Amino acid sequence: MASHPREQLEAWVDRWLQANKDCEKAGDWRPLADFYAPEATYGWNIGPKEDVMCVGVDEIRDVALGMEMEGLENWVYEYQKVLIDDKQGEIVGFWKQIVNKNDGSQDEIYGIGGSWFRLNDDQLIEWQRDFFDFGHVAKMFANLIESGDLSTGMQNRIQRSIAGEKLPGYYPLGQAPVPIW
Repeated sequence: MASHPREQLEAWVDRWLQANKDCEKAGDWRPLADFYAPEATYGWNIGPKEDVMCVGVDEIRDVALGMEMEGLENWVYEYQKVLIDDKQGEIVGFWKQIVNKNDGSQDEIYGIGGSWFRLNDDQLIEWQRDFFDFGHVAKMFANLIESGDLSTGMQNRIQRSIAGEKLPGYYPLGQAPVPIW
């Protein structure tokens, strides 16, 4: 556990938030990989059967920030609040998941979403765990399918999942190579 001066962590958060905005604007989150340590882990739960866990910066870039964000180019993850623990080098950011729909309107996923990070001595993310209300996410995707607003990229992802394609980083519940929490 690395302790960091608060000012350094606040500056890191500012860089992270700006990088997120830049990536959202570009529709490409892979540049965020520069914030991760080479051996970092990044995981989240996706319901009662599976976890996703990416191990190492390459898998984080290619899977978590690449493949997993495909089809979400019209989404915004607006940070609402950021909490900093300088003694443990940990940060928790709470965000909303907002979709920009085809008609120009927006909709958002109800419930709490966020990211919990721990930074190493070099102020790189050594682990990140995301959390969100999976039930509300599933409901939003059902609504987007019904309204015709689900992106082609997300439709393709759903088809791969329905077809039973084994996706990198996906593990049966509790079997990820490192603990989700």
